[in-house]
Amino acid sequence: MSKPNKKLFIVGIGPGDLSLLTQAAQKALKEAEVVLGYKTYLEQISPYLEGKEALSSRMTEEVERAREALRLASSGKKVALVSGGDPSLYGMSAAVFEVLEANREVFREVEIEVIPGVTAACAAAARLGAPLSNDCAFISLSDRLTPWEKIAKRIALAAEGDFVLVFYNPRSKRRRDQLKRALEIVKLYRGPETPLALVRGAYRPEEKIILTTLRKGEEIISQADMASTIVVGNSLSRLGKNFFLTPRGYGEKYRLGHEKA
Repeated sequence: MSKPNKKLFIVGIGPGDLSLLTQAAQKALKEAEVVLGYKTYLEQISPYLEGKEALSSRMTEEVERAREALRLASSGKKVALVSGGDPSLYGMSAAVFEVLEANREVFREVEIEVIPGVTAACAAAARLGAPLSNDCAFISLSDRLTPWEKIAKRIALAAEGDFVLVFYNPRSKRRRDQLKRALEIVKLYRGPETPLALVRGAYRPEEKIILTTLRKGEEIISQADMASTIVVGNSLSRLGKNFFLTPRGYGEKYRLGHEKA
């Protein structure tokens, strides 16, 4: 008798538009017998759930989702645990591997495959132009798992280091002030005309984009929510007519000038 296929896919589904779901993610979802995920994410991939057992849960139940996915895979089912964006960037990979680490013997036979996805920073950058073309730092403003004091220190060090900053989880119903406090820290190291952008719901029907500067950041603070990604430029970043550019250095090296039409 053949051994059961104890397989768990951790699938990054990208920013939510099916056109950005990778072929590897599509394949994993098609192979899976059971698909688990946050309710909104399951709704985004509903065409791939037909004929499958779909188990949804709330946003703050990541650990229980990870445990259930490992339990189901350990029982011999082929399981897909979906994660918005990329599972390794503030996604479900950490929850699964932390549960696995604490229960090595129980889940030792489960084979885990992480399927990367288009993370929010990349989706936002594509909508803005070229804001992440030089060194950048991704920082989550959620203090649910990380103390704010540590987050604030990371913001200050990254801002001092002149990294382009990408803020995930900028504002929620419970957390109203973190983004404002984060931008106040950035202002200690960046000028008032530093480019500042918000991309909400990238590639989805409700998509919203705001391009502005640190000086005029109040609109972004008021509009930000958990579906938003915030990008703050470095000392060289600049705004074009309708784009955000952080130069890579081509202009200085190749002396780019006006091209003939």
